Amino acid sequence: VVLSNFEVGGPVVLLFYGMLCIFQNHYYQPLWTLVGAGAKQLAPSSRPTASVIPSGVKWIQSRVQKLDPDKNCVHLENNQKISYKYLIIALGLQLHFEKIKGLPEGFNSPKIGSNYSIHTVEKTWKALQDFKEGNAIFTFPNTPVKCAGAPQKIMYLSEAYFRKTGKRSKANIVFNTALGVIFGVQKYADALLEIIKARDITVNYKYNLVEVRADKQEAVFENLDKVGETKVYQYEMLHVTPPMGPPDVLLNSPVSDGAGWVDLNKETLQHKKYPNVFGIGDCTNLPTSKTAAAIAGQSGVLDKTISSIMKGKTPSKKYDGYTSCPLVTNYNRAILAEFDYNAQPLETLPIDQSKERLISFHMKADMMPYLYWYGLLKGYWGGPAPIRKLLHLGLK
Repeated sequence: VVLSNFEVGGPVVLLFYGMLCIFQNHYYQPLWTLVGAGAKQLAPSSRPTASVIPSGVKWIQSRVQKLDPDKNCVHLENNQKISYKYLIIALGLQLHFEKIKGLPEGFNSPKIGSNYSIHTVEKTWKALQDFKEGNAIFTFPNTPVKCAGAPQKIMYLSEAYFRKTGKRSKANIVFNTALGVIFGVQKYADALLEIIKARDITVNYKYNLVEVRADKQEAVFENLDKVGETKVYQYEMLHVTPPMGPPDVLLNSPVSDGAGWVDLNKETLQHKKYPNVFGIGDCTNLPTSKTAAAIAGQSGVLDKTISSIMKGKTPSKKYDGYTSCPLVTNYNRAILAEFDYNAQPLETLPIDQSKERLISFHMKADMMPYLYWYGLLKGYWGGPAPIRKLLHLGLK
C-alpha cells in the first residue's frame, strides 16, 4: 500500500502487489524471458522496492484484506484501516501453479521450468542446458495471462539454442496452447506461423495442461474441444505457463466484475460505479493484453484522468487499448507487435514491425529495461504515442 499526496485533492491510496512488487524487491519481469534462455542474468531484473518508491510517498508494508469503496476505506492486516479520497488499484494478478496437479512440487524435479516466477525462471535455463533428446514442450493455459507472447518466446529461443548447440535434430518442439490461434492479431500471427513452419515446430491448439507427473516426465493435457479427452506427453524439457487470475482480495469485491477483475471504463480507467476509484494494469478488465507496455500507455491516461477529476473537470484523454509484445524469435531477432483494442496494428516505427529484426531485439533486451527503471517508474514514460505521431508525420 502506498500513500501519496497530489497537489490537488488530498490523500491518494495506491494498492500494488504481484506484477511489479514482491515484498522487499521490485522486479522487471519482462527480462525473465531472456533469463530463462540464458541471454540475461537474473540479478539486473531486481531492485530494492524502497529504491523505486518516489520521495514524499509513505510505503505501508502490509497486505490488503478488503476494499470498502462505499466507505472510502481499505482494510489491512492487523485490523488496520486506511481512509482515502481517491483510490488507485494496481494489484497485478496471481499465478496459480497449484491448479495444475503435480505442481508446484514438480519444480523440485529437473527438466521443468517457468519464466513466470522468480523461483522457477532459472530452472528453465537449467532444463534447456541439460536437454539431451526428446520432446521440448511449451504450454499456454486456459485463463487470461500476463504477457501472452512469453509462452512462445521461450519456445523460439529454445529452438535457436538447440540449433546453436547441435541438439536440434534430437529435439521435437511442441507448443500446446489452450487458445485457438497462435496470436490474436492477424498480421503478427501470419509472421509467426511462417517461422513455426520454417523451424519445424508442432503446434496443438485447444490443449490445456492439467497435470505434471514429474517422476515419470509426463505432462497431461485436456482437449478443450472434446470434453473428458486427455493426452499424455513424455517430455525431456517442460516450460509451464501457469493459470492466472485476479488477487484473492478482488474476488467478490464491490470494485470487481463477475470474474474478479477491477471494473473500469476502458477509455478513462475510472471505475464504472465509484468515481473516486481507478485501476491500472493486470488486475483490471480492460480488453487488451496485460503487458508492461499497456501499463505505460495506461499511466499516461490515468495521470490526466485523475488530475482532471481532482480539479472538477471531465476527463478528456482516452486510452485506445495500446499494448505491445516484443516477440523474441532468436537470440538476436524479434518481431515488435503493437496493437490496440480492436486488435489492429498500432506500430511506432515507420517500418513493417512484423518482420524479424535486430533493432526490435535490442529494444526488448536493452532499451525497454532502461525505459522502465528510468522512465516509467519515474513518471516520464507514458508510452510511445508521441514518438509514433512524430515518426509517422502526424498520420494515423
